[in-house]
Amino acid sequence: MRNTAKITTAVLAAGALTLGLTACGGDSSSATDGPLIVAASPVPHAEILTYVKDNLAKKEGLDLEVKEFTDYVTPNTATQDGSVGANYFQNKPYLDDFNKKNGTDIVPVVTVHLEPLGLYSRTVKKADDLKSGATVAIPNDTVNEARALKLLAANGLITLKAGVGNEATPSDITKNPKNLKFKELEAAQTPRSLDDVDAAVVNGNYAIESDLKPAQDALVLESPKNNPYGNFLAVKKGNEDDPRVKKLAKLLTSPEVKKFIQDKYAGSVLASF
Repeated sequence: MRNTAKITTAVLAAGALTLGLTACGGDSSSATDGPLIVAASPVPHAEILTYVKDNLAKKEGLDLEVKEFTDYVTPNTATQDGSVGANYFQNKPYLDDFNKKNGTDIVPVVTVHLEPLGLYSRTVKKADDLKSGATVAIPNDTVNEARALKLLAANGLITLKAGVGNEATPSDITKNPKNLKFKELEAAQTPRSLDDVDAAVVNGNYAIESDLKPAQDALVLESPKNNPYGNFLAVKKGNEDDPRVKKLAKLLTSPEVKKFIQDKYAGSVLASF
């Protein structure tokens, strides 16, 4: 039986006070002799962690608990306040932006996989077939919006201002030959928008959750070469040497996990080790 607590976006706001109170009282997740509670996006992160829990953790002497979150904010706030001992859902540009904006001090431990960002459509089979004036949904958080625009630029759909970084927005577009219009949505909403827009740029985890197969269904897909968006295990600064964290880092980069990723996701998720 999976020892997984599912927390949906609908209850996150109500749970915020609880998280703060838990931190004040001290949670067992921060004690090195208790279970290591890891916050994770449902797919593929929680699935990978559950594989570790069910198949590898016991032999390593690791008591692992997985909590699923459907947003990109609460896993970090819960890690910062000690409600969970670690998280696994994000990439370095996103974390750097989050720490800067929220005054948190969360750090990466080990990079595990890449979920290539993709452009999807229900109406066209090739990106070049998008009509003039087509509407494209993109994530509205700082890093993923920039990442989406870079994907479109890399495939010739737009041109971005020279030197633009991880804060690029549609205002940084210098050439837009198809006169594309952009609908900025929460990342989790982008796959659901496909019935209402001409195309959408979707994060890999949300694509898989929506039964999209990035390796087959994406019109264009991020290249893994020199890609800075690998997803990693992360902890609050100072907890990197927690023995439980070290055990989990070792297991997440094991040959068994690499094979699990290859077999289960068939190129839609790529091991980074």
